[in-house]
Amino acid sequence: MHQGQCLCGSVKILTNKPVDKVSACHCGMCQKWNGGPGISIDCGSDIKIEGDKSITRFMSSSWAERAFCNNCGTHLFYHLHSPSTYYVSAALFDESKDAKLSLQVYIDSKPKYYNFAEKTPTLTEQDIMNMMS
Repeated sequence: MHQGQCLCGSVKILTNKPVDKVSACHCGMCQKWNGGPGISIDCGSDIKIEGDKSITRFMSSSWAERAFCNNCGTHLFYHLHSPSTYYVSAALFDESKDAKLSLQVYIDSKPKYYNFAEKTPTLTEQDIMNMMS
């Protein structure tokens, strides 16, 4: 079991999913929310959340929400409603320091001012929208 937590420790997230692969989302919302790409671990629905009273959820689209700790402001996760899938901020898990970048999404929205050295599979906005239909 892997356990991650926000800066203040009010929210803990537990999963049995491996935390050795991270993905980067370059969509406009992730860039505004994070100040850069959203780097996350796909925990699927295998997630236990402790400290729900400290979580604020924001419906960022008709199909998903984003959540943050209302005490320290740490970004916690992006939750796709159907099928229920949690993309948890990678840095919540100490073990993620050794993770490999495995996928980049919304690659066509990535600004020119940064690039990752790793070569990964990529998906465009249209690829994602096709998957949602």
